[in-house]
Amino acid sequence: MKPVIGIIICGLMDDRQFVTNAYIQSIKYAKGVPLLLPLVRSDEALQTYCSLCDGFLFCGGNDITPLLFGKEPAKGLGATNITLDIFQLRLLRAILKTKKPLLAICRGMQVLNVACGGTLLQDIDTSLHAPINHMQLSASRSEISHKVLVAKGSILSSITGSSLYTNSFHHQAVDSLGKGLVPTARTSDGIIEAIELSAHPFALGVQWHPECMYRTSPVMRDLFASFITACRK
Repeated sequence: MKPVIGIIICGLMDDRQFVTNAYIQSIKYAKGVPLLLPLVRSDEALQTYCSLCDGFLFCGGNDITPLLFGKEPAKGLGATNITLDIFQLRLLRAILKTKKPLLAICRGMQVLNVACGGTLLQDIDTSLHAPINHMQLSASRSEISHKVLVAKGSILSSITGSSLYTNSFHHQAVDSLGKGLVPTARTSDGIIEAIELSAHPFALGVQWHPECMYRTSPVMRDLFASFITACRK
């Protein structure tokens, strides 16, 4: 049986809830069954989500409301939706209790960090001195942007090796790490590009967008394949 992967909605637009197609297709081609999980205000529904799925994918999206990680809004903060933020944080915390595999991409990685008690840089350019560009303006979202160095002994390093080249579409980043999280990849300017929950069998967050590179990058296909393999156990 192929594992059922709950894909949590990316965002809200004009009274619609949406998930970008690349996430769905990446799970499908990696031999998982994608199941979209909409925003609901129901503890019972959250528990049902946790029971139905073998693994969970948190996607990219807009910024996270700073008050949810104990900060006032700062210059450079983008669009937020506190209803979506609260839903995703509550669901992620419930998922972590199940110990089921979790892959968190871009905003999803930031939600993972906040759910564990961490904080975020609200805008890299206004927070760091002379950082590299983390918001690429390329012809295609599949193009690489910068190099990422990966920590030895991490889940990520067993998939990618000691380094890889990734795309980059974010202006927020992990600041202080949440409880139990370890940084497992960084760029040359020190920005955390991947995190893992040390006490969890497979809880991995990456700051780039592997779903956009799925067709062009064997490494990104390996990343999704490793996630799906973990969901089969």
